[in-house]
Amino acid sequence: MLRTGTIADSDGHGLVPRSPKEPGRLGRRWLGMMGHYSTIAPFVLRRIFPVVQPPTAPWAVTWEDRELGPVRLTGRLRALDGDELLVVVHGLGGSVQSGYMPLALAAAERAGMSCILLNVRGADRSGEDISHAGLTEDLQAVFQSPLLAAYRRIYLLGYSLGGHLALRYATEAPDPRLRGVVAVSSPLDLDAAAQAFDRSRWSVYRHHVLASLQAIYEARYRRRGGPLTPEEVRRIRRIREWDERVVAERFGFRGADDYYRRVSVSGCLGALQRRALYVGTHGDPMVPRDTVVGALEGAASCLDVRWATWGGHMGFAKDFDLGLPGPRGLEHQVLAWLRAETG
Repeated sequence: MLRTGTIADSDGHGLVPRSPKEPGRLGRRWLGMMGHYSTIAPFVLRRIFPVVQPPTAPWAVTWEDRELGPVRLTGRLRALDGDELLVVVHGLGGSVQSGYMPLALAAAERAGMSCILLNVRGADRSGEDISHAGLTEDLQAVFQSPLLAAYRRIYLLGYSLGGHLALRYATEAPDPRLRGVVAVSSPLDLDAAAQAFDRSRWSVYRHHVLASLQAIYEARYRRRGGPLTPEEVRRIRRIREWDERVVAERFGFRGADDYYRRVSVSGCLGALQRRALYVGTHGDPMVPRDTVVGALEGAASCLDVRWATWGGHMGFAKDFDLGLPGPRGLEHQVLAWLRAETG
């Protein structure tokens, strides 16, 4: 088995330990087309055939925000016997209702782990607030929840921007019960990721993400007000503009550049305090591989990086394999990695 502190490419079925290798021009075009297919097709299929998931109960914790006062975080909890818990964080504009979240829940069920599907701040459309890529105070609140007191081994699994948040938390004196972190298709350098996302000709991705962010903001505006009206926010067409006008203003950054500089986990991966796994694909159309590779320089040796040759943004082969015992598939294999690598 490939140990932590390594970088490997994969064909989605088995791993080959080697240095990251860039495909040629034709290879990049083919991987790019497959990346779009592997991003969109699973999204559509999950809408038509939702993932069968075990029953969950509502979960919530209230956190004292320095500016707003009490802020309520919500999610869904599946409690099983034992002292292991998986906390799953969705991507930008997502929520616990996102189609990929039940995949982690089902994998945790099969592994015998309790599981929380977490809404980042405001993602439940409650109007509590909005969130950003480094709002680790909310993860602190999760760990301090009385409902988590019985768990002694806690893991974080973050999809896309949720993985960035999880990694960032793991660099900032995380709770002692946190054993390991997995980030799937996650941006690491927020500036580079925003530039790539905004210049992409596939505006369907931006439209989908921004429509969700705008709905979250509108709910917040109805409850707490805000400097921009929902009509003004709906005219935002780029992620950098969103970060400049909405995120930076709300959280006191001097602008998007200041936000990216201060929050990007790329600048502090050397400070990781827990074992972590990054899983990405060569053809990811939303978080391109070249925006991630440079950010990995200087990362701590406890970071294990795996690249799947085939796949898209959070879209992996059904028989994805990290070479670990147990069922194949992304979620099953990353849970096996968490147990194997964190004791």
